[in-house]
This record gives sequence, structure tokens and C-alpha cells, in this order.
Amino acid sequence: MNGDTGTSTPHSPQLRALLFTDLCDSLTLVEHIGDSAAAELFQDHDRLVLRLQQTWNGRLIDRSDGLFLLFERPIDALGFALDYQSELAVLGTARNVSLRARAGLNVGEVILWNNSAEAVAHGAKPVEVEGLAKPMAARLMQLARPGQILVSASAESTVRRSAGELGSRGQSLQWKSHGRWRFKGIASEQEVFEVGVPGEAEFRRPRSHGKARRSIAWWRRPLPMAMNAVAALVLALIGWSLLRPAPAIAFAEREWIVLADVQNLSGNMLLDDGFEQAFRISLEQSRYVNVLSNIKVQDTLERMRQERGLLDTQAAVEVALREGARAVVVPRVEELHGRLRVTAQLIDPTTGKVVWTTHAEQRGMESLFASTDAVTVALRNELGEAMKQVSQTSLPLPQVATSDLDALHAYAIGLQAYGDGHYNEALRFFEQASRFDPLFAFAYLGQMRVYVARGDLDNARRMLNRAGGIRARLPGRDRLYLDAWRTELEDGRLEEVSAKWKLLADLYPDYHGAHANYAWAMQTLGRYPESEASARKATVAANPLQSIAWQDVGRAQLAQNNYAGALESYRVSARLGRWTSNRHLVAATAASGDLAGAQRMIDGEPDRGFGNGLEGVAVAVDAGDTARAAAANKRALKACGESVLACQMFELQALLLATESGRPADASAFDRVTRGLLARVKATKGQDRAEWMFLAAAAAYGAQRADHAQVAGDLLPALKELSDSVGDLRSRQMVTLVEANADRLQGHAAEALARLQPLLDGTELFQARVVRWQALAAEHDPGEPEARQWLLANAGRAYAESAGSYVMQLVNTSELRQARTWASAQQNASLTVRAGAAAARQSRH
Repeated sequence: MNGDTGTSTPHSPQLRALLFTDLCDSLTLVEHIGDSAAAELFQDHDRLVLRLQQTWNGRLIDRSDGLFLLFERPIDALGFALDYQSELAVLGTARNVSLRARAGLNVGEVILWNNSAEAVAHGAKPVEVEGLAKPMAARLMQLARPGQILVSASAESTVRRSAGELGSRGQSLQWKSHGRWRFKGIASEQEVFEVGVPGEAEFRRPRSHGKARRSIAWWRRPLPMAMNAVAALVLALIGWSLLRPAPAIAFAEREWIVLADVQNLSGNMLLDDGFEQAFRISLEQSRYVNVLSNIKVQDTLERMRQERGLLDTQAAVEVALREGARAVVVPRVEELHGRLRVTAQLIDPTTGKVVWTTHAEQRGMESLFASTDAVTVALRNELGEAMKQVSQTSLPLPQVATSDLDALHAYAIGLQAYGDGHYNEALRFFEQASRFDPLFAFAYLGQMRVYVARGDLDNARRMLNRAGGIRARLPGRDRLYLDAWRTELEDGRLEEVSAKWKLLADLYPDYHGAHANYAWAMQTLGRYPESEASARKATVAANPLQSIAWQDVGRAQLAQNNYAGALESYRVSARLGRWTSNRHLVAATAASGDLAGAQRMIDGEPDRGFGNGLEGVAVAVDAGDTARAAAANKRALKACGESVLACQMFELQALLLATESGRPADASAFDRVTRGLLARVKATKGQDRAEWMFLAAAAAYGAQRADHAQVAGDLLPALKELSDSVGDLRSRQMVTLVEANADRLQGHAAEALARLQPLLDGTELFQARVVRWQALAAEHDPGEPEARQWLLANAGRAYAESAGSYVMQLVNTSELRQARTWASAQQNASLTVRAGAAAARQSRH
């Protein structure tokens, strides 16, 4: 939990106010208002939390399940809690729903320390907080009813004296003691107070539960007859508790387990893969238990230098110890006396011993799925999941998967092939699985993923529709996954797509793919701090694509011109992914000013495609070597393969590069390419439509840069109409940029500046700043040097901007070079003037 290695030394105890909050009934809320409205609501909630943090000087420590914040002043913690409750009510009223949170506030000593980058890379939180004050605050939050703010006696005595600092609201606060309570894990009784605004707070006594109960004096207890009954019941419960075994493993919510390979003693080979997949699907319905993925397990085995093969009990224990998993589960299936028995053994990896076993058995092979469900329910309960939660998130296997063992067997082999990158083989097995059971929704999702990986979006949509037709046969998490892809593939705007991924990430915080997809969407939209924050959530050790997650972090840091941070993130990614260089590291190296080092990486990895890719052109342009850039572009065009989008992008890149090389193509070339891209927009569906739209606008902008303004002018009405139809934010920005540049080229610099101003919100395209600089220079505006300096200070964004498949990267680096050249020329001129003045002064002597 604290990170055994790579952490800084804990500091001495510090007195802090600790506030825990929990948004009540969030899952019910999603079902009530729908996915899209819920995603928008959660985004508004996140902005509210950030604003209140800034207002009340709060430090957010953890938000994995509710909020955990630290404050230096207890009165600030109370101010946050009161504002949070009232602002939630406003958010809810706007959507005709009831939004309430429970909160617990305590004051006490805690120890804080920062984890190192290495520890964070292996799953630790950036900041750790420990101390007895922490569980007390958490217990108070759990005790509170919706809308209640409960405070400890130590917090009450401090905050009540300072309430006047809250102004008139502080003077109107009402305080109520709810008596003394006993909390699990805390030795002494604690007095609990409630604070709130009259008319808003209900001031009802909290409800007792398993971890907190009210302490009642003996003279207020029931009459002797009732006492005897209670005593008898207590004795019975004590006897039951003595006979009942304690939980085998101290398992906490959202911890990880390793699922060993099935011990198949039935003689039926279909059960090798089929039963394991059924067991995994059944167990993964839980939001309490996380199962380490097969890809992550195989990656860990490779790091342990073990050959890929059977994940027996010993190997599973070693994987669990290495990855910090809390338990190992060994499924077994066998036939005994004509009955099919399903067994699960729970193993403590620290000792390697079996600590708990359960089984279920019935007659006939058709009983396999019911027995598997019964065993996984018992397992989840043993690990500490509440039975109410288990019943709410446990649908029978035939309902959320299939009752056909052949289909499960084919699907399991397809997953293995997909994980190995053998897409053709994976597709064959997924197709066979759907033929065995036409209602097996997972088989269609598997086919969709293969088609997306191939770039065949038409067939991907076909499979999406097949899966969507039987959406009810998927578990809750996978239904949200399906919804996100539907939005992405069916003409969804990127803002809508990102909202879907964020909803999935918020509801399933350990579903790493949702965080990664949301991070990519934020990167494309230019919301780089949000992209970095989301990408970091996927950098945990349990993510089989942890290395790629660190690349996503580095890309967002590069866009924010944090070169040292980006290079460090790429070093972590390289260590985890066992690579030496890639295009993102090349971009970060070049942006940091080391163009020679970036070029050495490109030249040293010819087989990795750098010479055929984007950075191979952009770095050469930045260095002023347009001949090298042209050669890289030609190789890219030859290697683009069957990807129509990639080939068209590199064709446009060639046109743009010719302009930057001083040999622009004629107007007809730009007209042909731009019209062809507009035709693609009309003929395409889904997110690719936005890509084609951006490329079309970029081609028109390229025509302007090549002194063919008439081409852009003739096509501008069509660009605007189609851009409005597509509704993509980045494409609209690019079209606005073309309009502003047209104003500038016609001598209307002031109009160009006015048109650009709404775009300059921190997410703007790099070229928006370029056109602004050019317009200010045309006006001889005193703001021109500052505009040029912005370009020089944002080399990271010039390289990292991903809209339109990075097509503007070479234009960005060309302008970056020009800005450097201009700055250098002015500096030299200034030095010449100063030298002349100095010589004149000497001549007077």
C-alpha cells in the first residue's frame, strides 16, 4: 500500500483536518438519467470539486471511491463540506434528480510522504497519508446518512470556535450531538456531532451498522424480559461466530487476484479453455474483486524469465507475489459418481497454502454454468463482498455469456490469438464462436475489436450492431464498453465519445482501457492536463499495457512543454516495455532542443519506421534539412499499405512539405486533394469522418500557405457547411483558422485577430498562434514579440499536437524554425547596434 521501495522518507506527524465524502446512490443515478446525462453530470461534478479545492485550499489525496481531502485549517474543511452539499443540490435540481453526499470530518495527526516516480509506476498513489485520524474520518463518513456532515469531538471543538470565519452562514450553523459511538478498529468510545444549515440538514440520528454502533447506558436498555431474549440471541451469535471460520484472507475492495489455469480432471478437453473463460466471466461481474488479465500474467511470466505454458498453482503464486495480488484462485472441474463438481481453492500467496475451499456439484454437463455461478458467488462473499452487492451484480452465465461450451472454447482461443497480435486467427475463432451460439455477444465484440485493429470500420460497425442487438446478454461493464464504441463508430462527436469513456472509467476505476481512451480523446481536443491525469490512472502495475499508459502520460506532458517530465515518463515506459526508442521519444528529444539526438534515434532504428513516419519529416524540417524530410515522406508513402487514411495523410504531407521546401505545388494539386478529402467526409461514418474533415481543412490552409488563396476561398463555403454537419470541435477550429488566415492575406489583420480570439483558451491549435503572430507582425503591433515568444516556448505542443493524425506537425516545426530564425536575427541586429554605439562612445574619448 505504501510502496516498499522507491518512496521518500515519511515526515514527522502533522496536524491536519481530514474530510471523507461519498456521493450517494451514484449507480442508481446513472440508470435513472442515462449514460450521456450521467457523464455530463460527473464532468460538472469534477469541475465543482476542483473549484471548491481552490476556494478552500484543499488537497485531494484519493478519489477512487468518493473523495479524501486534507486541509491545514479545520474550518476550511467544513467550508468545503457545506459548499459541496449545497452545490450538489443545485446540480441535481438542474437535472430533476436528488444529489446528496455523506461526509465525515476529523482532526488529528497524520504522516504524509510522496512516493517516487518508480513507486507510482508500480501502482502507488503520488501521496500517502497514514495515522489514526484517517480511519476515524472514514468511519464517520460511512456512518452518515445522505446529506449529513458528521464531525468528531476533536473537530467539533476546533471548528465551532472558528465558525465565525464563514460569515453569516457560520453564525446560522446548527450543531447536534448524536451521543457516543463505538467504531470498529478504534478502542475508545467517540462522541459524534452533526453540523448543518437549518432547513437543509435533517439532524437525524445516524444508523448503526457493522462498523459503528451507538453506545447506550444500561438504564436505558430494554426491560428484563427483552434483556434475556437479547442475551440469548447474543450467546447464540457468539457461538455461531466462534464456530464460523474467520475470513481466510484480509481482502479489501478492488484488490487483485490471480486466476490459475483450470485443473480439468473431467476428461473433457473442451473444459480446459471453456470452463476457465466461464469462470472468469462470472467472477469479473464483481466490482469488488479484480482479476489480473491473461495478458498481464503472461507479461509477468516473461519478466520472470519463465516459458509461457501452464499457469499452475506455483507459477500463479509467484505472479501474485510479484504483482502484489492478494490471493490466488485455482478452479477445478471433475466428474465424481456421475456428478460434475466445480471447485475453487483460495490460496494465500504469502504462505502458498490453501486457506479456503468451496464446491458445487450437479448431474450432467449442462450443470456446469449453474455450479460455476454458485462457486464464484461463494468466493466473492468469502473475500468480503456484501451479499446484497453480489446479488445485484451476478447474472447467470448463460444470460451474460453462453451456455455452449464449444462457443466458449473457440472464444477463449480467439482471445489468446488476439493478445498475441494474430488478428486473422483470432477472427476465425471469434466467428466460429458466434456460429456455435448466435446469441454470444462477446464473440461479436471480439470480431469488432479485430476489425477496428485492422482499420476496417465498416465491418466493425456490422459486428457492433450484431452485439448491440443482444446488448442485454452482456455484463454491465461490457454494456458501457459497447455504448462507448457505438458512439465512436456511429458519427459521434469526440466530446460525446470522451464522455462515454469517462463514464465507464468513473464507474469502473480499474478498467484501464477506459482511462486510456479518455486520455487519448482529451489529448486530441487539446485538454492536456486532463489527458495526463486520466493516463496516469492507467499506469498501475495491474495494467497489462502499463508501458503504453506511460507513453500517454509522456505525450500529454510534452504537449504542456514539460520536457523533463515527458522524457522521464518515456524512460519508465521503455523500462517496462523493453524498448530503446520510439517516435514519441524522438518528438520529446527534438522539442527539448536536441535535434541531433533525435535524428540519431531515427537513423539508428530504420526497421521501426521512423524514417517513414511523421517525426522523420518533422525533425528534418525543424533542422532545416528539407531533402531528408522529402526522402522520409517518400518512404512513408511507399509503406502506408492498405490504410486509405494513412496514405491520403502522407499525400497531403507531401504537398505541405513542398511548400515548406520553397517549391510549392500548383493550385490544381491543392484543389484536387482538398476536393477528394471533402468527398471522403461525405462518404464516411464515425470518428474517421472527423479525421477526413480536419485533413480537408488542413489542405485548404496548405493552399493558402502555398500562395493559392483562391483555392481555399472557393472551397471555404463547402468546408464550413460540412464542418457544421460533422460537428467535430477540432475540425471547426481548423476551418475558423482558414477563415482568419484569409482575412490576414486580404490585408484585414484586425478582423483575423478578432476571429482567432475565441479560439485562444489554452486548447487552441499551434497554427492559431502562428496566424496570430503573422497578423500582429503585419500590423506592427507591439504584442508581436510576445506572440513569437509563445511559439518558441511551446515547441512541445508543436510536436505533440495529434489532431488530423499529426498532419500539421511538419508545418508546426517549420514555423518553430522560422520563429527561432527571426529571434536570432533580431538578437544579432540588437548586438550590432549595441556594438556600434559602444564604438561611437569610445571615439568620443
